[in-house]
Amino acid sequence: MKIHSDAGGMAFTNCYLLLDETTHAAAVIDAPENTTAGLLELARAGAYRVDYLLLTHGHFDHLSDHQVVTDAFPEARVLIHAADEPKLLNPHASEFPIPYVIPPRRADGYLEEGQHLKVGTIDLLVMHTPGHCAGLVCLYAAAYKAVFVGDLLMAGSVGRDDLSDSDPALHRASLVRLMTLPDDVRVYSGHGPETTIGRERKGNPILRAWGIV
Repeated sequence: MKIHSDAGGMAFTNCYLLLDETTHAAAVIDAPENTTAGLLELARAGAYRVDYLLLTHGHFDHLSDHQVVTDAFPEARVLIHAADEPKLLNPHASEFPIPYVIPPRRADGYLEEGQHLKVGTIDLLVMHTPGHCAGLVCLYAAAYKAVFVGDLLMAGSVGRDDLSDSDPALHRASLVRLMTLPDDVRVYSGHGPETTIGRERKGNPILRAWGIV
């Protein structure tokens, strides 16, 4: 498994390209504005097929480039948790002003708790981890000791739980669940640099203040 990333847009949000070198299957995880084109060109240059756009949740900064992905790879299926599909259907209902157009669309399918999604030979376990919003999911590649967490956890911080679609109690419960993963699991967040479960367990001041670690 290879992971490439880019970051950008209004909230400097991370986009990830997940590559299975065995089968040349690929998936894009989140699609912030103006971040996907270079990653898609990298996939095309390596003769990879992008099978999925996997949206960790429906906030606008994570799905702005969805049409860029599907224009480049029309067979790519756009998946999101059902609780956050309304944000994909009406991106401009966001509480934040968006100074560009995000086309609405339906999901091609849903990410559900306990689902095992295959990107070639890579197995991603879907963990429904609400709180930052109702439909946030983490994608855990246990065999590769990697987890994509959207805006649940960040290096030295956590995602916001004061938005109109947030639930602080669920957010904390989801963080408790995430921190049961092994220390050596690499954490790929929606914002900020890569970290590990162990690093956050030892040094994240918010997790410590909240009594989660």
